[in-house]
Amino acid sequence: MLDCILDGLIDTLKLLPYLFVTFLLLLSKKNQKILQKNKKYGPLIGSLLGALPQCGFSTMAASLFSSKIITMGTLISVFLATSDEMLPIMLSEKIQILEILKIIGFKIIVALIVGILIDILFQSKQPREDIHHLCEKDHCDCDHDGIFLSSIKHTIKIVLFILIANVGINLIIHWIGEESLKKLLLNNNIITYFIASLIGLIPNCASSVIMTELYISSFISLGTLLSGLLTGSGLGILILLKSNDNPKENIKIISIIYFVGVTVGLLVDILL
Repeated sequence: MLDCILDGLIDTLKLLPYLFVTFLLLLSKKNQKILQKNKKYGPLIGSLLGALPQCGFSTMAASLFSSKIITMGTLISVFLATSDEMLPIMLSEKIQILEILKIIGFKIIVALIVGILIDILFQSKQPREDIHHLCEKDHCDCDHDGIFLSSIKHTIKIVLFILIANVGINLIIHWIGEESLKKLLLNNNIITYFIASLIGLIPNCASSVIMTELYISSFISLGTLLSGLLTGSGLGILILLKSNDNPKENIKIISIIYFVGVTVGLLVDILL
């Protein structure tokens, strides 16, 4: 119980700077205009930033998307490129750099291609929103508090939600047992890709840890690893579900990510 709470607290604290910077961007009209003018480059920028360690940029992207500052394609690019704990674990286990770069590079390419296709096929037809929509939902007074104080208030509110949810997920995973989740991935049949992608969707760093450890130990294939890592955006999905008021849109995004994870993982093991 204590470990679950402590891990949840540490994971949540890691997101503080990312969330604070996100709200600084959202509350500045100048920054909003810059981001919206460069929407067409979103999938490229998103796939590159998402590839950086941890899930900070996936949480930023979820908040920006919920305020309609970035496109759905950009959000999905970030989510697909995010590997959460994969890179730190592989570096600590002294995996060859070329092997690590191959996995990261593959995820970036998939994220970029899918993000561009999504923006072409599913361009949002909703009216553009701004930070006032978020302020009304959070019942705050950003016009009088100023950008800095308002950013702190918004950050604290969403961090408290993340902390409670994160600790809850940690307790569930502890109750189920990581070993039980690992056993689900050892069947080595077509169902494995569906299971790996489903585990990856768990909004917690445990999913990327499980996938990476099994791959390093040669218990799962590269395709299975990619199925889990492509769907694993850390706490990004949690922020999306909290911040975005459109359930159908959330389901569409998660479904696309899941489909990509299963399909790409299966094709990689067949073709490579």
